[in-house]
Amino acid sequence: MLNGLDFSWHWRPGVLVVIILLCLFYSLGIRQARMRKNDVQEKRLKSYHIVAFVVALVTMAFVLLTPLDTIARTQLFMAHMAQVVLLTTLCAPLLLFACPAWLLQPLLLQPVVRRIASVLTHPIVASLIFNATFFVWHAPGLFHIAQVYGSLYHVELLSMLFTALLNWWPLIGPVQELRRIGYPLQMLYAFLDGQPVDIFAFLLVFSGTVFYTHYAVPPQLGVSAFGDQAVGGALLLIPGLVDLVVMSPLFIRWLAQMEAQAKINDQRLQELAEAMEAEEDEEIDERSTSP
Repeated sequence: MLNGLDFSWHWRPGVLVVIILLCLFYSLGIRQARMRKNDVQEKRLKSYHIVAFVVALVTMAFVLLTPLDTIARTQLFMAHMAQVVLLTTLCAPLLLFACPAWLLQPLLLQPVVRRIASVLTHPIVASLIFNATFFVWHAPGLFHIAQVYGSLYHVELLSMLFTALLNWWPLIGPVQELRRIGYPLQMLYAFLDGQPVDIFAFLLVFSGTVFYTHYAVPPQLGVSAFGDQAVGGALLLIPGLVDLVVMSPLFIRWLAQMEAQAKINDQRLQELAEAMEAEEDEEIDERSTSP
């Protein structure tokens, strides 16, 4: 104990199994891609892909397998929200970034898998799935049951992580064919998708009511139950700030795309004008040479 916080370690096999399976699938996908005798074989995994994957797994292990998990489940709601933010705002995009398109293409060649992926990664569907998962698990009654049973608590966190993969896909999904919206709609998606969670975060901060009453906040910390909840709500606003950061490069790319398209249109108009001018010159020449 330190300031009343429980720093006991625990090892839950379910989380370890998930982390090991992610490593196996990732390495197997790389191996299969290298064995295929086509153009994909020439594409190699970049160092930043591996770094992103390792950082994501290390963060998952830190969030789910260290004393932070014990504190988050039983003592501090702010620690729980730190877990949620790290998993959904850091680990999920890093896992997507670690997978180049050629690594996922073999799965998408299967018609059934492709149809399912096409539906799940649709912006509206992906947003609804993530937000529904988040709010269902944070219903006070179900949340308390998850607090009591550690394995269920990990199911809660992992379900939010994997639905966050869908939630991030319309913005940074590696397979371009499944990202069907342009930059303006991507910016709109980034803005609207986070609104329900942001509203919930403001309620946690400004409602004055403690929603989760089963946390045993150590008195040594000098933090009230509502103060703990308010800090958790403030942490939950971080994904909204990340959405604003994501919107900036999307806006810049949109402007660059419009500028490039404008240049192409100008070039086509110039070529058309030159062609019309050449035709007129030919007609004038023909008239001048005719008897």
